[in-house]
Amino acid sequence: MIGKSLQKRVLPLVALMVLLGGTAMAQEEAAGVSAEMFAVNNTWMMVSTFLVFIMHLGFATVESGLTRAKNTVNILCKNTAIVAIGLLTYVLMGFNLMYPGDGWIIGKVLGFAGFSIGLAEGVDATMAGVGAAPFTYGGGGYTYWTDFLFQGMFAATAATIVSGAVAERIKLGPFLIFSTIYVALVYPAVGSWKWGGGWLAERGFHDFAGSTLVHSVGGWAALAGIILLGPRLGKYVNGKSRPIMGHSMPLLAIGVFLLWLGWFGFNGGSVLSADPSAVSFVLTTTSLAAAAGIIGAMVTSWIVQKKPDLTMVLNGCLAGLVGITAGADVVSIHSSVLIGLICGAVAVLSVIMLDRLHLDDPVGATTVHLVCGILGTLFVGVFANGVVVGSGADAYTISFGTQLIGVLSYAAVCFPAGLLIFGLLKLTVGIRVSEEEELKGLDIGEHGMEAYSGFQFFSNM
Repeated sequence: MIGKSLQKRVLPLVALMVLLGGTAMAQEEAAGVSAEMFAVNNTWMMVSTFLVFIMHLGFATVESGLTRAKNTVNILCKNTAIVAIGLLTYVLMGFNLMYPGDGWIIGKVLGFAGFSIGLAEGVDATMAGVGAAPFTYGGGGYTYWTDFLFQGMFAATAATIVSGAVAERIKLGPFLIFSTIYVALVYPAVGSWKWGGGWLAERGFHDFAGSTLVHSVGGWAALAGIILLGPRLGKYVNGKSRPIMGHSMPLLAIGVFLLWLGWFGFNGGSVLSADPSAVSFVLTTTSLAAAAGIIGAMVTSWIVQKKPDLTMVLNGCLAGLVGITAGADVVSIHSSVLIGLICGAVAVLSVIMLDRLHLDDPVGATTVHLVCGILGTLFVGVFANGVVVGSGADAYTISFGTQLIGVLSYAAVCFPAGLLIFGLLKLTVGIRVSEEEELKGLDIGEHGMEAYSGFQFFSNM
């Protein structure tokens, strides 16, 4: 009796294991990847997601360090809210705007696969469907859910760029409204042009990890916000620029190194697999550009400002990282060093030029993300001109002309969109705090608390 009972229990389990094994083998064959390699690919993508996530702490500390102590709570609150806004809007509609699949509405310019996620074939938004066709999604590189989370972290980054540029004088509520609209609609819609298989992808535009799609998209909105907000009180007096020093260089340095660390996931994860050759090459070009950016900014600052400015040096590191992001997979090792050097040097000159134009950017976000994002995208057409990317029907040849078309296209949409959203908010609810609130600090005015409670010597900083 016991033997028959065991047979009744064990035999169905054996049959199920054989069936699942056959299904897995079929999926492996269809995707051209083994179950083990699928697990490795997906694990690397999840690690990359964690690294991109930690970049938000890097942005928060960079912005806090480069601004005054009386606005630190406000900076931290904005950067915390942005992560939540980015992920929630991405699950609501952003992911399916950016990756519409066959749901194109206006040519290959605008598409939408529907509200909410879990709509892809073979995927269910419950645990019941979590194992459906895991190998075939993403070419065996990762699961649907990993793809969503990785891309969602990128979405939040675009709004974070704007946060630093408009720091110390923008109202919290209107900024959060702007971030919600921009991240939910503008960022994913224009992102679909390349990463979603849209019209720029068909033309052969190359932006590996987002010098344009992420950084300049955020940079154009930052520039719009700076123009409509105007400079901080006391920044420009009688036509002359007066320095407003950040309150913590240690926080700034910590933030930059956190961002450099996060960039290993930002660029390394954009390989979209754990291919050891591709990932190691991308991480090498990324690190070399960052290092060269530091040297380029240091030398330029030393020459122009007579002494090396730490804020310029650290922003030079970020400039190099942004500059290499578009072409980290296709430019040579020597080219990555040149890109970093040029972007680091340009970053110093750009900050000085924008200041002379009375465009007040407390953290240099417009320079780092917009100027160097544009440069990095164009450098792909300079240093990788004629390189063939992909294979078969998906192959395309990189050209400077196509890179320029891409840069101009994003400028033509993102800057006006930023002006429109900020402009409407300015006309309705207002976007700038009162003079009294700005002088006292946004921590007290907007939040009723201080970042460094009890340290009276910070009160005027």
